[in-house]
Amino acid sequence: MLALSILAALVALGAITLGNSLKIVRQYERGVVFRLGRVNSEPKSPGMTAIIPFVDKIEKVNLQIVTMPIPAQEGITRDNVTVRVDAVIYFKVIDPRKAIVDVEDYQLAVGQVAQTSLRSIIGQSELDDLLTNRERLNQGLAIMIDNPAVDWGIHIDRVEIKDVALPETMKRSMSRQAEAERERRSRVIIADGELQASNKLAQASEAMADTPSALQLRLLQTIVEVAAERNSTLVLPFPVELLRFLENNTPTAPPTAEEGARSTTDTPTEAADRSAADAAASVPADLDAIVQAMSESLKLTGLMPEQERVTSDMPEQERTTSDSAEQVNSAEQEEHLGHA
Repeated sequence: MLALSILAALVALGAITLGNSLKIVRQYERGVVFRLGRVNSEPKSPGMTAIIPFVDKIEKVNLQIVTMPIPAQEGITRDNVTVRVDAVIYFKVIDPRKAIVDVEDYQLAVGQVAQTSLRSIIGQSELDDLLTNRERLNQGLAIMIDNPAVDWGIHIDRVEIKDVALPETMKRSMSRQAEAERERRSRVIIADGELQASNKLAQASEAMADTPSALQLRLLQTIVEVAAERNSTLVLPFPVELLRFLENNTPTAPPTAEEGARSTTDTPTEAADRSAADAAASVPADLDAIVQAMSESLKLTGLMPEQERVTSDMPEQERTTSDSAEQVNSAEQEEHLGHA
C-alpha cells in the first residue's frame, strides 16, 4: 500500500515537472530562455519548447506591430504660434533578446521618446509646415524616434501626426487670409478674361475695318437684336459713309486779304475767339446737311411719320406758292398800316 502511494506521488510529480518543462510559443512570438539568470541561447522559434524546470525561465516577446497613440503635446512653433499636436506611432520588435535585456519596458521607453521628439519637431517647424508638409514632418519624427529605438531591438514602422489644434484667434486670422487669397484669385481670373476678350475684340475690329461689308452686316444684326427686344428704343440706321463724305467734300473758302491781315495783327485770344465764332457759324449748315441725310434715311426705312413725310415730299412749286402768299399778306398789312 505504501509502495502504491509513493508511486502515485512520483507520477504526479513527473506530470507536474513535464508540464513545467514543455512550453508553447505562438507564431507571432519568440521565446527568450534564461538559465540560472543568464540568456541561454537564441530565442525559441514558434512551436513546443522543452526547458529544465526550476532551472530555465522563458520570456515570450510579441513581434506584432504595436499601435501606440502619443498624447497631445503643446509647444511653440518657430514663428511663435502656440499649438497642440497629437500623433500615433507604429512599431514592432525585431530583436527579442535586446528588447528583453537592454531595456526594462520597451513600450514605455518608446512612448517617452515619441513625446519628446514630437515637442522637438513642433519647436523646429513653422505653422505652415505643420498644416501642409505633414509627410515630411512624419518622416523626420520617425527618424528621431528610430535612432534610440534601434539599440533596444525596436523598429519604428511609421509615425503619423493626427491633429494640430490652433488658438481661436489664429483660426480667425487664417480664415480671413484664405478669404483674401480666394478674392485675389477671382480678380486675377476676371482680369485675365477681360484681357483675352479685349484682344479678341481688337482682332475683330481690325477684320471689320478691312471688310466694310462685315461692318454693315454687324450693324444690321444689331438693329435686328434691338428690334426683337420690343422696347421703346428708336434706332436710326445712319450710314457712317455719309458722314465721311460730308467731311471730305465740305468746301473751305480761302481767307481774304482783309482776314489775312487781321489774322496777323490779332492777339492769340482774339484769334481763338474768331475761330470759335467761325465754328459756331458753320454748325447750322452741317446740322442741316445731317438732318437732311437722316430724313432721307428715315424715308428709306419707313420710320418717318406720314405727316412729316408729306411735308418733306411737298413739291418745290407748292412751297414757292405758299411763300409768295405769305409775302403778299405781309405787304397788304404794311399798306393798311401806312394809310392809318
